[in-house]
Amino acid sequence: MERKNTWELYDKKQLKELEKLNKQYRNFLDEGKTERECIDKIVNTIEAAGYRELEELVSNGEVLKEGDKVYSVCMNKSVVMYKIGKKSITAGMNILGAHIDSPRLDVKQNPLYEDNGFAYLDTHYYGGVKKYQWVTLPLAIHGVVVKKDGSIVEVNIGEDEDDPVFFISDLLIHLAGEQLEKKAAKVIEGEALDIIVGNKPILIDKTKVEDKNADGKKEKVKEAVKAGVLDILKEVYGFEEEDFLSAELEVVPDGKAREAGFDRSMILAYGQDDRVCAYTSLQAMLDVKECEKTICCILVDKEEIGSVGATGMQSRFFENSVAEVMNLLGEYSELNLRRALSRSNMLSSDVSAGYDPSYASYFEKKNTAYLGGGMVFNKFTGARGKSGSNDANAEYIAHIRNIFEMKKINFQTAELGKVDVGGGGTIAYILALYGMNVIDSGVAVLNMHAPWEATSKADVYETYRGYKAFLENA
Repeated sequence: MERKNTWELYDKKQLKELEKLNKQYRNFLDEGKTERECIDKIVNTIEAAGYRELEELVSNGEVLKEGDKVYSVCMNKSVVMYKIGKKSITAGMNILGAHIDSPRLDVKQNPLYEDNGFAYLDTHYYGGVKKYQWVTLPLAIHGVVVKKDGSIVEVNIGEDEDDPVFFISDLLIHLAGEQLEKKAAKVIEGEALDIIVGNKPILIDKTKVEDKNADGKKEKVKEAVKAGVLDILKEVYGFEEEDFLSAELEVVPDGKAREAGFDRSMILAYGQDDRVCAYTSLQAMLDVKECEKTICCILVDKEEIGSVGATGMQSRFFENSVAEVMNLLGEYSELNLRRALSRSNMLSSDVSAGYDPSYASYFEKKNTAYLGGGMVFNKFTGARGKSGSNDANAEYIAHIRNIFEMKKINFQTAELGKVDVGGGGTIAYILALYGMNVIDSGVAVLNMHAPWEATSKADVYETYRGYKAFLENA
């Protein structure tokens, strides 16, 4: 089955819309390099579009009606949005679900140390990474430091041109003979991913301290480089070493999302898995004017490590929010909740591996996703014999096909590489536990899980169009 290149299908008006959407998407990536930053950006955006906080409505004893728009945030790392449709919510919802966490390095709780003239922050990598890809890159630090009194210091160091950046060193090629004999997984060990944050020792003026033998000279203090870093943290950023205990600091590649290629047809950026699907889902949600069914968009944390914890898809956050919405509609009962969830349709909005001609032997060409090929559907994911996978049923796929062909959405189907080569998973199987229809869909990505990932602008735009068509017609 031949599929057209999506670029060939657009007229001048659509190409203009495509560029506008992709510019907004790049801004979203730049302003949301962590889950917390994504949530801040999303909440500001949806409140400006008329969404109100669910918890506020509950506290005020208000009711919901057709056309109302509400949202709920979980621990500043996950968010769910609803727009109330004409039909009873027990008829089911049309749901988009993506994740906003991405592979990175997390700063440990007792991280700062000095070793032979360098100050380091000790890190623990998060999610599936090729560790050797993270050395010698300019890195930024994003996150929050929460002090004992509850005050929060927001940290964003490395993105401004005047900011310092950080890096992980690597062994020079002249001495790397033995290193180059190692397997790629062992070239850089996890405990070696410590970032260099300083090299300048702090000096104290002996004439300014009580010292009978003060001679006017300056001398180094113990662990002088670390001490110098601590002075900067206190003076410039307002926190001390003990405050690392209650900090969440993420180390990410420094730099803005960029257009790629002479033809500017692609986007090269950090965190596109899965913020590309999060952004297109969000924008589709905002652009739906009227809906028969209630529509929902949930953007969650922790997918890269199994969707666990209070902010992951396996938590009860989503289910609880549906119950609260139904209660404000006057429709809640345990049975009605189960009916609403089981009758829903969902697109698990996540990326797929884009075909890479440089590594062609790892893909099966007839069943792979191509950059520029349009929105991608994965009937199943998993590994080997579909282990750990949701597997969408044929009836649901036919329903989606009908919608997309009616709305002229260009799409392709794919598997994640050749059978037995590897595999992966998404949040799809978790939502499928409710008995709802779920299929994986999203954007093809090159360099997935690398510090810099590549997508096609056409696929970003077409996926947005596909998500909007789904919300309006599923």
